[in-house]
Formats: sequence, structure tokens, C-alpha cells
Amino acid sequence: MPSTATTFGFLAILATLITGQTRMAAQTPALLEVESRVNAEYESLFQLYRHLHANPELSFQEAKTSERLQQELRSAGFEVTGNFGGHGLVGVLKNGTGPTVMIRTDLDGLPVIEQTGLEYASRVKTKDEQGNEVGVMHACGHDLHMTCFVGTARLLSQFKDRWRGTLVMIGQPAEERGSGAKAMLAAGLFQKFPKPDYVLALHDAASLEAGKVGIVEGPALAGTSSVDLTIRGISGHGAWSYVTKDPIVLAAQTVLGLQTIVSREMRAIDPAVVTVGSIHGGTKHNIIPDDVQLQLTIRFFSEAIRSQLLAGIERIAKGMAQAAGVPPGREPIMRVREAESIGPTVNHPELTRRAGSAMAGILGKNNVVTSEPVMGGEDFGYFGRTAERIPICIFWLGAVSRERIEESQKPGAKPLPSLHSSVYAPAPEPAIKTGVKAMTAAALDLLGKK
Repeated sequence: MPSTATTFGFLAILATLITGQTRMAAQTPALLEVESRVNAEYESLFQLYRHLHANPELSFQEAKTSERLQQELRSAGFEVTGNFGGHGLVGVLKNGTGPTVMIRTDLDGLPVIEQTGLEYASRVKTKDEQGNEVGVMHACGHDLHMTCFVGTARLLSQFKDRWRGTLVMIGQPAEERGSGAKAMLAAGLFQKFPKPDYVLALHDAASLEAGKVGIVEGPALAGTSSVDLTIRGISGHGAWSYVTKDPIVLAAQTVLGLQTIVSREMRAIDPAVVTVGSIHGGTKHNIIPDDVQLQLTIRFFSEAIRSQLLAGIERIAKGMAQAAGVPPGREPIMRVREAESIGPTVNHPELTRRAGSAMAGILGKNNVVTSEPVMGGEDFGYFGRTAERIPICIFWLGAVSRERIEESQKPGAKPLPSLHSSVYAPAPEPAIKTGVKAMTAAALDLLGKK
């Protein structure tokens, strides 16, 4: 008689086989062919991924990245327009009468020095807008997004006999600065090219297992605003601090005071974030400076919450200055970077459900999970907030191997690195294959059938 462990092992294998057979049986011939062609394209896509990963470009500098994607789309049979809304690109593939589906990727990297140790790690250094030399890294996974984008374009071009309509593929610049979507829309994206019936995108997730996708109906990502806050005082010698108004002490008090906006002024059911991401002031040990510069980000899901957060920041900063005896004319100066502010990204519920169902058809239901809204921001939401109110859907693409997730859950283990981390490194093969299959399946479902 077999042992209990052997019996359980047999049952587990049997369950796996049955699940796999059920998933394969549920797939249409077209989806089975998608899986086969993704496997055939993978090696070429991985080489593209390596190139993009090793050669990132900052926001507003994505010229070479854009050129490479334009070449890829032309090779797949698209009519391509470059330098649209900055370094943006638009590829159009017309295939008879039917719906118009737009698929978007972002292009830009971040000013981060990569520390992953990968063979193809970025070693790029460049100048930022202030002339500072910075490292550049695809720490938010836009290289993964672009690779899935190209793979989807290739497959949909190869599957022209299975759909009809128009496919519009857009490469959007400056997502990290919250400017690219607005620039492309302002340049006439929906007027100069076929207006989409649906807009799709994906974003890698640093805590979701590779092979899975996550969907969110309704509000998916928060709105964001960047705030510059200058705390002003009266400078002097550190030994005679009593004749000064020390802006460093005042800045410290202000940073702590700002933490009470969310904890003590917002309803607990209203998600909101106030984070001070940068503080700079002073030049020498014994000099009290004239001012200190703070850079803040706020996160919100409604305009009312945004207004409340901004009003709270200004009130606390000015109140702290007044309490410290800062004289009139030296009050804090607050500036909201409106050009970098973006609204919340809200997925169209019906489109999201439809896309999720199509993805489940090729990935299996267990690999399409319901995700929670996050406080990260994405300017993708602008494509759904124009006068046309076009349905949009952005979904999460799992990018971390199961082994790394399990290792991170052990007692005393290091947590998984987040997006924007210098050591963030997706698992390329399962993530790329899953992203291409998921996006292709969703597009095929939306496009007209032949």
C-alpha cells in the first residue's frame, strides 16, 4: 500500500494534468497558435529586451529608444509616424472594417544607477535637465513593457487573417514625468490617427508572480502632484544661532507636521499620501542657511482630496514659520508642478472584465487575479479622460519568479525590491511570454472577427 505522501503526490500530479488539459481544451485554435508563436518569437524578443535594458534613456531624451521601436513596427508592417508629442511614435495597421484598438507602451528610464549585477545591466550615464551626471536604469520595467509591445505587434500582424479593424500601437515618452500622454493628446493623437474604441496597456508588478496578470476594475492608480516647498529663514553663524531664524530646524518641524495631514485630517476610508522625497539646504557645518528646499509628492483618487492635501501643506508650512517668528516677507514659498501632475487612472469596468476573460482563455483562470488599487501614478489615465471618454484598461504583469517570492517570505529574508529600486530585476522569460500572450488575446477579442 502506498504511503500517504505518495498518494498525495499522485493526486497533485493528477490535478495538475487535469487543470492543464482543461485549460488547453478551453483555448481556441487561435489562442493555441498564439502560444506557439510566442515561443517561436521569444529568443528574438529577449535580445530586444537585453538591448533596451542596457540602453535606457531619460524622459524627454528617448530618441534612440523611439527609433528602435519604429524600426520594429515597420518590420511588422505598420505605417509609422515618429517624433509625435516629443519622442512619441504611432504605428497604424489597417485590416478592413472593424473596431480600432490602441495599445500603448512607455519609453523612458529613470535616473538610477543600476546595481542588479546582470550581464546586460545598464552602465549608461548622462546629463539630466540640470546638467548633473546621473546613471540611467529601466528601474520601472519600461523595457519589459516595450518588449511585450513589440511582441504583440508582431503576433497581431501575423494573425491578420483572424481579425479585422485597425490596430494603433503608440510609444509614449516621458511617463515618469507625467507629461508624455498629455503631449501626445495635445498633438492630436485622436484626431490625426484613427480614433480608438479601446485603449490597452500593461505595467509590470514587482510583487506579482511571473506568469500571472492582475486586473483592477475602476480606480487602479492614484493621481499624483509634485510640490516644491522652499522654507525660508534668516542666515547667520552657527555659533550665534539666536540672532537667526534657522530654516533647517524649521524644515524638520515642517516635515513632521506634514505627516499629520493624512493621519489626522483625512477620513480613514479616503486613500491619500504625503511624502517628502528630497530635502536640501546649507553649505557648511557652521553656517545657518537662508533657505531649505523640500520636494514632495502627494497621491489621491479625487480632486477634492488633492485640494485638501495641497491646502494642508501650505497651511502647515506657513503656520510653522509664523510660530518660529519668521518675519513677514520670508514666509515659505510653495509651487505645484502642474505640468507633472496627473489624475487618477480609472479602468473601464466592462472593458476590464472583457480583457480579463480573454486573458484567462490563454493563461488559465488561476493566472488572472484581482488586484487592489495602488497609490502609484500613471499618466495612461489621460487617454480615458478626453472628451471622447474612450474605455481604457491597464493591467498588471507579474514579473517575479515564484522562487524569489517564496525566498522573500522566509523569516529574516530580504523583502522583494520595489519598482524604482536599483536592484529591481524582472524574470524576463515568463514575464515577456505572459505579457505578449495576454495583450494579444485581449486585442484579438476586441478586434472584429473574420
